Amino acid sequence: MEAFLFLALSPGQDAALAFSAAIVSVLLTAMVMWLIQRARRVVVEKEMAALRAAAEAQAQKILAQAEAEAKTEFIRRREKADAETEVMRQELRAEEKRLAKREDIIDGKLESINTKERVAEASERALVEKEKALANRDRQMNDLIAQQKTQLLRVANLSVDEARAMLLERMEKDMEDETARIVDRRLNEARETAETQAREIVITAIQRYAAEHTCDSTVSTVDIPSDDMKGRVIGREGRNIRAFEKATGVDVIVDDTPGVVVVSGFDPVRREIARRSLEKLIQDGRIHPTRIEEVVAATEKEVNKQVSEYGKQAAVEANVRGLHSKLMDLLGRLHFRTSYGQNVLKHSMEVAYLGQIIAEELGLNGQTARRCGLLHDIGKAVDHEVEGGHPQIGADLCKRYGEKEEIVNAVGGHHGDIEAKSVYTPIIAAADAISASRPGARRETLERYVQRLQKLEEIATGFEGVRQAYAIQAGREVRVIVDPENVDDRLSAKIAHDIAKRIEEEMEYPGEVKVTLLRETRCVEYAR
Repeated sequence: MEAFLFLALSPGQDAALAFSAAIVSVLLTAMVMWLIQRARRVVVEKEMAALRAAAEAQAQKILAQAEAEAKTEFIRRREKADAETEVMRQELRAEEKRLAKREDIIDGKLESINTKERVAEASERALVEKEKALANRDRQMNDLIAQQKTQLLRVANLSVDEARAMLLERMEKDMEDETARIVDRRLNEARETAETQAREIVITAIQRYAAEHTCDSTVSTVDIPSDDMKGRVIGREGRNIRAFEKATGVDVIVDDTPGVVVVSGFDPVRREIARRSLEKLIQDGRIHPTRIEEVVAATEKEVNKQVSEYGKQAAVEANVRGLHSKLMDLLGRLHFRTSYGQNVLKHSMEVAYLGQIIAEELGLNGQTARRCGLLHDIGKAVDHEVEGGHPQIGADLCKRYGEKEEIVNAVGGHHGDIEAKSVYTPIIAAADAISASRPGARRETLERYVQRLQKLEEIATGFEGVRQAYAIQAGREVRVIVDPENVDDRLSAKIAHDIAKRIEEEMEYPGEVKVTLLRETRCVEYAR
């Protein structure tokens, strides 16, 4: 077409047409370039929008991940803080328990101190009143002496020294008679109020000595490797210690004493079961209620089997045949019982042998005496479970399990609680006293034993009018012989009373000391 136009037009027109074609070509090129650039711009904008959307999505993802991690970290830290708070609460509860125990102990000590203060104040008031009475009596005596002195000097032509000697001799006799009358009157009053005074004496003795004796005879200690183990013994909120006390029937004391846990209970067999069970749990390290019940059950079977073996072994060693199985089990329980530090089962064996020897020397049946001696303290195996003293409990047990009447009487009467209807009863009582009183049987050395006997005789012979004094019954009795010409009946009572008081003030001894004074009459006092 262009070639056709070029052929038909003139040369001037050809140039104008060429110029127009060039302009059109340029415009078309520019338009094409603009369209291409616009298309590219649209593509770029789409890519930028896609990149922006991807960046925003990535940012949202990162933000969500960061929030999740922040929540996880917050939960972890909160759980850690809760655990630390729970530990602190447990420590605070344990500390509160320890403080409560200490407060109870302090309250007990304060009460004891208050009681002692009241007793001291009462004693002080009594002393003040006695001092006033003595002062009044001293004034009366001085007035009486002055009157008698003046009367003697006026009536009798005596010197001052002779009158003084005569007056003093007369006053001495009057004072001895009056003192003897006062002692006799006081003794009668004491006999009338013996029950009240005995109760007060027992209460005082319990107050002074019960704490130490109870502690020695009712607790066992268990060593632990470290104080951290105490927390495991107690358990979370005390569940382990409660489970242990429920399973064993004893009390477990966990205090500030390092390396020791205390097991307390009156039943010696249960206390032994608890001690062994706690030792096994500490060695094993697995302490929780289920494991505690398993270990206690296994230990109880073990101890019961051992108790039975102890009883059978004692019966075999004592050569006592035909014992009821229940009596042999009770004998085995005596292996874990002590009296003043003396093992009761060994003491029963000694009494059995001594009773046999005494009976055979008297021509009696040594086998029966040995059986009585072995069973004489059988009541101590259950005296914390049954009411009454151990002789009566033992007699009831022997009667229940088919023992002969003479054995039942010997068991029930070896402390003089019932009338001796069998010849073996006093034999067993003597054998029991010999076994319990021999040197070394009850935590007393031979040297202290001999010194105590010598001191008793020395105190008794130090009184005027005493001829001889003998410490007998292993120091449980002092027999005093007085001069009947210089000591009458009333003065004898006063001397016996003074000897008993001197023994109480100057000596320490287990039990009581009986003071027996011999003249025409026999006066008996007890130093408690």
